[in-house]
Amino acid sequence: MIAMPLRRLVALSALFFVTLTAHAQVLDRKTLSLEAANKIIAGAIAEARANNWLVDIAVVDEAGHLLSFQRMDGALIGSIEVAIGKARTASLFRRPTKVLEEAAKTRPAIVTLPNGVLLQGGVPVVVNGQTVGAVGVSGVTSQQDEQIAEAGVRHAGLSQ
Repeated sequence: MIAMPLRRLVALSALFFVTLTAHAQVLDRKTLSLEAANKIIAGAIAEARANNWLVDIAVVDEAGHLLSFQRMDGALIGSIEVAIGKARTASLFRRPTKVLEEAAKTRPAIVTLPNGVLLQGGVPVVVNGQTVGAVGVSGVTSQQDEQIAEAGVRHAGLSQ
């Protein structure tokens, strides 16, 4: 008679332990919303227009997948993939692409990074210490591209 309740207790305990273990393996992650991505784009476009620059602007999520993209009228078609690549690189490596470009000068093997665009102009979007996405800009000088990207992040009220 006692064996049956004891078996049930052991089974329930095991189920409880498995549930706790499975739950402990799940992480909470933040990501950019489409609304936030579009705010970044709007801020970046405003900065580019204020300086009479024509650029392509890409915003990606934390995994480097495209969330939003804008090509300003007259911007270089060749800069489309560069902007997306800068954003993807900044997100996946969780640092501004300028850092990787500088590192390549003293460590040329960095240029072999898969899918890396090692040109200044990509900046990660960091919230509470976690990279939630990135923005990449291409079309003017690398320094100006980065200036535009940073303006977009500020406009959205997000830190870098």
